[in-house]
Amino acid sequence: GDGSNVRDWLYVEDHCKAIDLVVHKGAAGEVYNVGGHNEKTNLEIVKLTIATIHRLMKEKPEYRKVLKRKGKNANGEISIDWINEDLITFVKDRLGHDLRYAIDPAKITKALGWYPETTFETGIVKTIEWYLNNQSWVEDITSGDL
Repeated sequence: GDGSNVRDWLYVEDHCKAIDLVVHKGAAGEVYNVGGHNEKTNLEIVKLTIATIHRLMKEKPEYRKVLKRKGKNANGEISIDWINEDLITFVKDRLGHDLRYAIDPAKITKALGWYPETTFETGIVKTIEWYLNNQSWVEDITSGDL
């Protein structure tokens, strides 16, 4: 696709808190939609992810050790110049792919007072940092050995 598909993004801890709230305070048999009020296109997410990884690796050079490419820059550091939007590859969209997933969390907000606590921007940074700090887990999962 062209990356224009829209999804509603929610930080995992906010999602877990919403589930816990529904389990402990929700009405039996009721359905509560949990959404983040963060509709973004897939392309926006990819661009933000690339920019965030680049920024974090610039601010914290120790993260560069996870890179498979180990080319050096003029300062002798592992280069991160290649971490940019040139990495994006567009592929054919799957048949029947939904253009937009929209979640209306008004009911859980009104009935239980729930609202996401983590901004989208903070959540994406925390998520990327988690993956950078847990590379052995990432390698185990992506290797297919588990």
